[in-house]
Amino acid sequence: MIVGAGVAGYQAARALSRRVGDGAEIMLVNPTGVALHPELLPQVMTGVLNPDRVSVPLAETLPGVRVVLGTVTHIDARARRVLYDGGVLDYDRLIVAAGGVSEVAQVSAVSAHSVGFHDVGQALHLRDHIHRRLSLAAASTDPFERAAHCTFVVLGAGYAGTAAASAGQWLSQSIACRDPRLRGQPIRWILADPAEWLLPDMRHRLSRTTARMLRSQGVEVRTQTSLGQVTSRGLRLTDGEFIPTRTIVWSFGVRPDPLVTNLGLAAEQGRIRVDEHLAVPGRPEIYACGDVAAVPDLTRPGKITPMSGQHALHQGRLAGGNVAASIGYGSRRPYRHRIHDSIVDLVRTSEPLHVA
Repeated sequence: MIVGAGVAGYQAARALSRRVGDGAEIMLVNPTGVALHPELLPQVMTGVLNPDRVSVPLAETLPGVRVVLGTVTHIDARARRVLYDGGVLDYDRLIVAAGGVSEVAQVSAVSAHSVGFHDVGQALHLRDHIHRRLSLAAASTDPFERAAHCTFVVLGAGYAGTAAASAGQWLSQSIACRDPRLRGQPIRWILADPAEWLLPDMRHRLSRTTARMLRSQGVEVRTQTSLGQVTSRGLRLTDGEFIPTRTIVWSFGVRPDPLVTNLGLAAEQGRIRVDEHLAVPGRPEIYACGDVAAVPDLTRPGKITPMSGQHALHQGRLAGGNVAASIGYGSRRPYRHRIHDSIVDLVRTSEPLHVA
């Protein structure tokens, strides 16, 4: 039984099916019949890809896996049962891959201008929002209002925030260059994070490369800086600068699915504690991977792996393989992975935009 068809859950189902074939019944429970490729959201926002190109139909791409459509409401670890809105399912082995949930903060006076960047709907909303702001700026004769409409602040410099700032800056410049009313009008994208460097869970070399490439694009990078005060006219950052804006891209707030809080399993930072094989200590029939799992980082002793798409992908594959090994197909392996020092997709678009 696999709960969740995000990056980790999808890869777990795929790896397990390939390993065991007809040797086991595999069930995947998910609210929808598709899986999303979140790493492609920047291309959706910029119009390079249509939304249907970043989702994968589960039933068609996971042969040998029974896809159960429904939302899991409770997992009874003692009875080895999964309760969902369509009934009850029993399991012998369980992979919890419910992923994370995002919350767009409702920031007082400008809550209407607070948008997220974690799913297709939010990516499309942000694209429309950028078009709307630049259109309002072009029609305005008030210098303050023009500047506010042309200023975009991204809070949170993890993968989502970094990608949003890069793609958003590229999209807004592309729109502005086609409107003579915006000629000479500065368009600002500001990326702020309270950490000392971008992508704080990654290595410093990757962070420095990211910051350098973003700045070369025109993105203003502010580290050790967070949201201070918000008014109806803009916001003040903790570095003291007041920024007139009508846009806050909120990329904080991703947390493990609340489902994991009621499992009665040991947790760390709100995530299920697992060993290096992704199995729950004391519960060898339960595995966890992706955003819901506190996986020990063997490359950084004493720490756990960050919540990121690359870790979810590799952990999902390993979880599927290790569950197969637990029933006699192959052997278990520990999770040991170094994130590649390449972020080209975050800060460069390889093909021209086609924006309707």
